[in-house]
Amino acid sequence: MEQRETFSSRFSAIMVMAGSAIGLGNIWRFPYMVGENGGAAYIIIYLLATLFLSVPIFLSESIIGRRSQRGTFGALQVLAPGTKWKYVGLLTVFSALTVLCFYSVVGGWSIYYCLKSLTFSFSNVNAHQVPDMFGTLIAHPWIPLFCHTVFLLLTAMIVGFGVKKGIERFSSITLPLLFFLILVIIIYSMSLPGASKGVAYLVKPDFSKITPSVVVAAMGQSFFSLSLGVGTILTYSSHIGRREKLLGAGVATALSDVLFALLAGFAIMPAVFAAGIEPGAGPSLIFETLPYIFASMGSPVVSAIAAILFFVAILVAALTSSISILETGVSYLTEQKNMSRWPAVFVLFVLTWIVGCLCSLSFGPLKDFHLMGCTIFEFCDKLTANFLMTLGGFLFTLFVGWKMSKSDVRDELTLGGTDRTAVRLFGLLYFLIRYIAPLVIITIFLTNLIL
Repeated sequence: MEQRETFSSRFSAIMVMAGSAIGLGNIWRFPYMVGENGGAAYIIIYLLATLFLSVPIFLSESIIGRRSQRGTFGALQVLAPGTKWKYVGLLTVFSALTVLCFYSVVGGWSIYYCLKSLTFSFSNVNAHQVPDMFGTLIAHPWIPLFCHTVFLLLTAMIVGFGVKKGIERFSSITLPLLFFLILVIIIYSMSLPGASKGVAYLVKPDFSKITPSVVVAAMGQSFFSLSLGVGTILTYSSHIGRREKLLGAGVATALSDVLFALLAGFAIMPAVFAAGIEPGAGPSLIFETLPYIFASMGSPVVSAIAAILFFVAILVAALTSSISILETGVSYLTEQKNMSRWPAVFVLFVLTWIVGCLCSLSFGPLKDFHLMGCTIFEFCDKLTANFLMTLGGFLFTLFVGWKMSKSDVRDELTLGGTDRTAVRLFGLLYFLIRYIAPLVIITIFLTNLIL
């Protein structure tokens, strides 16, 4: 088993964990979920879910990871030896790799749009013709497969170089760049004619739109966005040094994630209304909306530069999350199967590439093939966001709240009593982890089954 690396500093740890959280869940999934579920009312539920549900689950994974200094399977094996808890680790590895299978397809779309922006493609078409470009792309049998392959190769290469030289270095450089780029897009998007309707959609809640399905969707988005329940936070936390404050890292990560999601909403929704596009357009939303912004800029040079910067930002956001997902599986193979890092990366690359190809083809040649009424892509998305991630989060909170001793949890979370903020908040946090989070997750899980 390879020697476990630790992050170089607190800043690096926060950048890596925030990078895991900030990805397509914010910039791709959040805007269209807001559009499908009624706007501002959905956002309010999402914020409450993040504060009272996702942060306690995040801390639960962090406690398990840092306490054990192992990946998902090994962590539960170390902390609960001789029990079946270790198999929760296998579940989360499966969940993470399932996410990567369809996630890499969307990452591939961002590569395609990067290439299109480099060739000034958004400057030479009528703005209202741009949405047709996306339909042409996903229906093509080979181009999305090629882009999906390139995206997975980039992910594999970064993870292959290890925690410090690969994951930490990449995240620390690219995450600040992401925030700068999204702010630039917001400024332009909100200057478009009709953009004010998009802003109102985001800030004026219509509580009549709140239904059980909307509540569940908001909670599921919070899970998906923070990469909870699939072991990525647990795995990254196992690389955090013993002197770093888990509460501070967790709150900083959650705040960064929520802030970026809201920024993405204000970058996308004003342009959606300006373009006259249906806000509930679904997964294709940003790939139909953003090119409209660039096509409407007038100057080919300005349009090309803006398109390149933003689709590079989407690609970077996708990669900061995909590397954390792949690292979960790699950690399992290197720790439990004694594989070297690069062979482990190769094995998982092949497995996720095959299933990812099926997800990609579900928009074209396999569009009529359905699993439980869903295409392969939709099935993987809903299986993970609505079931596997919630199940993983439920089991992690049960483990910390009911299996681990309270003294061990307090010791890890409060840094042996030296983190005074964590000491003051420990009672509340432990109550949320032990009682509230599991009950809410059960409610989400049962509602998903009924719906």
